[in-house]
Amino acid sequence: MKGFVDAPNYFIELLEGGTTLDNVIDSHVYEQNLAEKNAFVVADLGALMRQHVLWKTTMPLVRPFYPVSCNSSPVVIEVLSALGVGFVCANKAETTLVLNHDVPPENIILSGVCKQLSLIKHAAKTGINYLVCENEAELRKIARAHPEAKLLLQVSTDAQVEEASVTIGCSLKSCRHLLEMAKELSVNVVGVTFQVPASCRDPQAYTHALSDARCIFDMAKELGFDMKILDIGGGFSGSEFQLKQVNSIVRPLLEAYFPSASGVSVIAEPGNFFVFSSFTLAVNVIGKKAVYRDLHSSTHDELTPNDAPEFVYYMNDGVYGSFMGKLFGNVITTPSVHKLSLTLDEPVFSSSLWGPSCDPLDQVVEHCLLPELAVGDWLIFNNMGASGQEGPSTLSDTDQPPVYYTISTDDWFEMQEAGISLDDTMKNLSLVQYGL
Repeated sequence: MKGFVDAPNYFIELLEGGTTLDNVIDSHVYEQNLAEKNAFVVADLGALMRQHVLWKTTMPLVRPFYPVSCNSSPVVIEVLSALGVGFVCANKAETTLVLNHDVPPENIILSGVCKQLSLIKHAAKTGINYLVCENEAELRKIARAHPEAKLLLQVSTDAQVEEASVTIGCSLKSCRHLLEMAKELSVNVVGVTFQVPASCRDPQAYTHALSDARCIFDMAKELGFDMKILDIGGGFSGSEFQLKQVNSIVRPLLEAYFPSASGVSVIAEPGNFFVFSSFTLAVNVIGKKAVYRDLHSSTHDELTPNDAPEFVYYMNDGVYGSFMGKLFGNVITTPSVHKLSLTLDEPVFSSSLWGPSCDPLDQVVEHCLLPELAVGDWLIFNNMGASGQEGPSTLSDTDQPPVYYTISTDDWFEMQEAGISLDDTMKNLSLVQYGL
């Protein structure tokens, strides 16, 4: 994931005999307490597998294409590829990463509203033919640099327009012009893609989007195009409830507008859905100060029982590392305090959490309630699988927390039942017994 680097050779630790993820975290906290107290990540590949099973049982007719920018861990790519998931790439680094893991080019979509000409040429050279397009200038570039391209027309939705300051995708009115131009330039348009944000609460959002998509398919047919792909985007938060809610809305609409007899393949882009629960980050408290509510400009080293302080904590990881998603609007939830740092019935205090840079932007959590911590204590952030989405890491590999990959014996057996093996489908991974 952005800000996280994999351990060499991608070792996966097999948890046997009731060993849990908490046991693994405890072990690494103990190790780091004896060393430099560096931040680290523990990844549960079983959670990734369980999300895949949830998707297949809830939306079996919609094939997932994973946006690599959400979490670019090579192990995530390897596992999802073995599970038959496709990939959405936004740049050359992502396409190279996916191709290096033996993903067929036909299972890759090159996204991006405005792609550099060299990227389009790279796609043509490597056989990546599925490209997203939403404007005339992009269409002309693709026609010139990649005549074999198969375009997915990016269409804007009302829900997306309401949330974004810049509209992504072309309007329904401008679609005919782009289709006519594609026809004139001899560029093949094979489908439609749109995005409904996961935060959208309007049940009509998919109704309008799929109705527009149907209109565009009919429009394209009039012009001689044979569209066969519908991409319903990445509006999936990761929760089972939200997935089932979206499915209950989308399923009857797909049956009405794009029945199986139409021959249209329906795909989606669940990114956060797959990885959010798979990664847990452990950070160390490296600094602390107390601010009094009645004297916010003053700080004190010693507290009296009658004072009501607010605590400011500094951690050894921040928004320029594992929490980069905070800069792009991602919400970072309140962490838990590692049990070795806790005693029973401790009072809680208003607290804020900051990264180590002393930059005003490096605030990870603005307000939360925590017991009083000491320098050297550990905080555990769950659901960090997509925390660095939408932004490249600014840290070197030596500054990034190591990732320790794990899987339970039950989850490993389930993977094998799904047809995954280390010899055939995940050749870059090595399974080792935990603790050895």
